Amino acid sequence: MKEKNGTGATALDDVDRRILDQLQRDSSLTNQELAVRVHVSPPTCLRRVRRLVQTGVIVRQVALVDPARLGASLTAIVEVTLDVQTAEQMSAFEDAMRHEAAALQCYRVSTGPDFVVIAQVRDMPAYHAMVHRAFTAQANVRNVRTFFSVHRSKFETRVAV
Repeated sequence: MKEKNGTGATALDDVDRRILDQLQRDSSLTNQELAVRVHVSPPTCLRRVRRLVQTGVIVRQVALVDPARLGASLTAIVEVTLDVQTAEQMSAFEDAMRHEAAALQCYRVSTGPDFVVIAQVRDMPAYHAMVHRAFTAQANVRNVRTFFSVHRSKFETRVAV
């Protein structure tokens, strides 16, 4: 496993790819189970997983939960345009989103709004509270445009390897 052509991408062999594919499907597998699924010895598997973590290919392992079962069934896709787009102002907005619990994802985008934020909240009052906290209270937010999900047809966290 090494960096490819200065692109930042890590060169992975077939075993690394099989490990990543299995862990993205179910990260609760024991090392023994994972080794059997990817057809390598347990020590080899453990060494490779550790290397994938150390090199930053595996960022973290999490449990995916159903937001509706936790009472957070409203998904908002929010476009945000800032008044001033300096590097400092963009970074300040990103930092604010890192601290906003309802914001699950935040993307700096080109052509159109400055950011797209994916938020998960309980209901409309919770959405309005989040908008006030995360957007209205910030002096540099010029425009907020929100789309509400009426049906989620696909949700995947797995990256093709």
